[in-house]
Amino acid sequence: MATTPPNHHRILGIDFFDGSAKEAIDIMRTNGGLLVVPAAPALKDLDRSRDYRESLLNADLAITDSAFMVLIWNRLQGTSIKRLSGLEYLRELLLQPDVRTPGNTFWIMANPISAKRNLDWLAGQGITIPDDHIYMAPMYGNAPIDDPALIECLDRLRPQHVIVTIGGGTQERLGLYLKRNLSYRPAIHCIGAAIAFLSGDQVHIPVWADKYYLGWLLRSLAEPKRYIPRYWDARKLLALMLRHRSRLPDLKT
Repeated sequence: MATTPPNHHRILGIDFFDGSAKEAIDIMRTNGGLLVVPAAPALKDLDRSRDYRESLLNADLAITDSAFMVLIWNRLQGTSIKRLSGLEYLRELLLQPDVRTPGNTFWIMANPISAKRNLDWLAGQGITIPDDHIYMAPMYGNAPIDDPALIECLDRLRPQHVIVTIGGGTQERLGLYLKRNLSYRPAIHCIGAAIAFLSGDQVHIPVWADKYYLGWLLRSLAEPKRYIPRYWDARKLLALMLRHRSRLPDLKT
C-alpha cells in the first residue's frame, strides 16, 4: 500500500486523519472528495463487506469517530491518536459561512420524518435549505447503488457541499458512488446520524458526553433494544485490531 500521508495513522489498512475538525474541513473545502466517519459497528465488518471496505479505501479523508477503535489503538500502540467524532465535525462544519449560504449545500436525508426534524433545527440555527437541495434517499439495500436521478440533480445544481445523513455502511457506499459518477468534485460529507443528535431525531448528545466517549451509552439508554445488540456486536472489532493492527484484513468470502 502507499505511504501513510502526514497527520494520518494507518489502522486496519485505512488511513485515519489525526487532526482537528477545522483542519479536516479545510482539506475537504480545498480538495473536495469523500469524507467518511467509520463507526465500530460497521468497522468490525471490514473483512466481510466488500463494498463497505472499498468505500473506506477510496475515501479522501477518514476521521476517527469510533471511540472504541481509538481506545484500542492507543492501548496497543506507542503513538496515540485523538478522537474526532462525526458530531464534533458537523458542529464545526455548520459554523462555516460557505455551508450556511443557501444553495451551497445539498442534503441527502433518510426519510421525511427525519428530514423535517433536521430542517426545522437547521432553520433555527439560521441555515435555510432550498427545497430542491433536499433529497430523500431510497432504500438502497445491499445491491450496488445506482441512483441516476440523484446524479442528475447534483450535476444540475452543482452544490459545493453534499451532506449525507443516512445510516453507516450504506452512506459510505453512496458517497463513493457519487464521487465516481458526478461530473464535478464536491465535498461529500458522510456524517450519518450526527445531525439527529442535534435536531432531536435521536437522543440528544451534549458536548461533554461526546467528549468523554459516552454517545454510545446515551443511545443505548434511549433505545436499548436497537442499540445494545449493535454495540455488543461491535466487540468483534477488538479481535480484528489485535490480529491486524495497521494491516488491511484479508477479505473473507
